[in-house]
Amino acid sequence: MISYVFIYNLFADSGRRLLCIWPLCRAGIRAGGEKADSGIDKSRRSGLYPLADLEDRAQLVCQSGLGPIFGAIMGAKFGTASYLWIVLGSVLAGATHDYFSGMLSIRHGGESLPEIIGRYLGMTTKQVMRGFTVILMVLVGAVFVAGPAGLLAKLTPDALDTSFWIVVVFLYYILATLLPVDKIIGKIYPIFAIALLFMAVGILVMLYVNHPVLPELWDGLQNTHPNAANLPVFPIMFVSIACGAISGFHATQSPMMARCMKSEKYGRPVFYGAMITEGIVALIWAAAATYFYHENGMAENNASVIVDAITKSWLGSVGGILAILGVIAAPITSGDTAFRSARLIVADFMGMEQKSIRRRLYICVPMFLAAIGLLLYSLRDAAGFDMIWRYFAWSNQTLSVFTLWAITVYLVQTGKNYWITLIPALFMTCVCSTYLCIAPEGFGLTQIVSYYIGLFCVLIAVVWFAVWKSKTPQSPGDLVSR
Repeated sequence: MISYVFIYNLFADSGRRLLCIWPLCRAGIRAGGEKADSGIDKSRRSGLYPLADLEDRAQLVCQSGLGPIFGAIMGAKFGTASYLWIVLGSVLAGATHDYFSGMLSIRHGGESLPEIIGRYLGMTTKQVMRGFTVILMVLVGAVFVAGPAGLLAKLTPDALDTSFWIVVVFLYYILATLLPVDKIIGKIYPIFAIALLFMAVGILVMLYVNHPVLPELWDGLQNTHPNAANLPVFPIMFVSIACGAISGFHATQSPMMARCMKSEKYGRPVFYGAMITEGIVALIWAAAATYFYHENGMAENNASVIVDAITKSWLGSVGGILAILGVIAAPITSGDTAFRSARLIVADFMGMEQKSIRRRLYICVPMFLAAIGLLLYSLRDAAGFDMIWRYFAWSNQTLSVFTLWAITVYLVQTGKNYWITLIPALFMTCVCSTYLCIAPEGFGLTQIVSYYIGLFCVLIAVVWFAVWKSKTPQSPGDLVSR
């Protein structure tokens, strides 16, 4: 495993902050990571690329979406704790989660995530994850329509309002889901990538140029959210900032990337490296959002408004437009692959071939109808989008819990260092169970009761794991290569 560790320097000079991100190779988790990674054969071709259907030969599937941007912006309201979660979460949990889920997909012939989870956690879990993952993909598609549509409406004449762009974006999703990758996605993704990189680099440079006054870590990790009494840092912030730290959605994209990788040697930069890059993007926007809140207060809850204000203020009109296009590109490239992944997952467990458009429509039409229903709800109710986003965020993190547990089982069975995923699995189990209890869209229980329930869930997980491990024979080596 790559041991890239983010170090960001929280500096003095009248509170001036320099955002420094340095790769420390072979640091922190080197011993455990390299032992777990010992089964990778860099010289071995994956065996998938020559056999893959043309539609699965994408060069790289963008997994960023709105999560590392909007999630980091809203998470920054919780204070400097958000920076620590992005840095530590992306390195010690998110990148490890993405790497192993991707490599297991390669070793198991490009299997989709529910099939991989079921392989290690049992048939019942696999059946539950099949439905759960498809629901998450539909939520991703619905959430990642309204965001870019709202930003596009700000760049175009009033006649082209948000509703118009929702229709356009959704039509693109339909075409991208049905048509082969090389027909649409393969042609426009390079353009989207350029816009995304310009956005991230532009905001990062302006953080150095403007030297905004921001709170320091040594000022304390107190909750600065205006509704801190009802929204505690734990677990709310750990769910709000998902894609910039750890995201179950990323693992659903692994088969699409695995099916187009020529060799296992690309696993580290593609799976681990993509998550590290996403963490950088989240860290940049968390710092920029903190500056915005410092100057304008925290009354603004619309992340797209904050993005628009920051980019135009720091990069000017032209630069701001280019940066916003980068923000728009992120969710669009996740929304289309979400629907595409859902189609492939359903096709896998139904055994339905996907060469004909007619058979693709059998799967896609119900998904599109469900997504349209969610969109109509979000447009009708002012709080509808926020509600859908929260359900998406919790579902996203819950999926990462099951993925981490599946990876942990694999590491135990192969006699490798399972602690590198066991600890994140226990932590995220506590996060998701506590959130379900404390959140208004959940059971709405008091904080103390929710915390006790969360700890009880972790205790059950520890006991279950200990009992299972004591009965499980360990076979040193790589099971999936046998």
